[in-house]
Amino acid sequence: MTHLTRTLLLVTGLALAACSSDPRYAGGSVGDNGGSGDVESDSYGAGGIDSASLGSASDPNSPAYFQERVGDRVHFTVDESRLNEEARETLRGQARWLRENPDFQIVIEGHADERGTREYNLALGARRASAAESFLADEGIDSRRMRTVSYGKERPVEACPEQRCWDANRRAVTVLSSGAGS
Repeated sequence: MTHLTRTLLLVTGLALAACSSDPRYAGGSVGDNGGSGDVESDSYGAGGIDSASLGSASDPNSPAYFQERVGDRVHFTVDESRLNEEARETLRGQARWLRENPDFQIVIEGHADERGTREYNLALGARRASAAESFLADEGIDSRRMRTVSYGKERPVEACPEQRCWDANRRAVTVLSSGAGS
């Protein structure tokens, strides 16, 4: 797959995601876990991108494989940016995948739940994204392939005043883009 084709697929997926709702957590797929931050994985990428448009999940070099099999997100407990063991294991898998797929760059998005001020949550999202970035750098991923952005509480996967929503929204999401070698 050429860089142009890969880029067009990613742009198309992002454009579709901007117009879609995010069904990942509908129907109680994420239970109330008392703030543990343990949330079931799903088959959607950042912003609800359906992985079908990003290649096959059975192709170990595809973005769909990265999202579904490796995992594109890690979760945090309330007011924390420390990585738990489950998050570290997911990030180790991301680092392995990124080392095997050097044509991809990443953007790590930091997110928070709806509680707290906008400013506080932007800073917390930045710390969460930075924690994931630092871990990946320690695992050998070149810092020139990574950048971070914080959305704070501005981009929830589900907006509701319930524990299950707060748990789902406290996250760092690794979004792939092509062109690392360019």
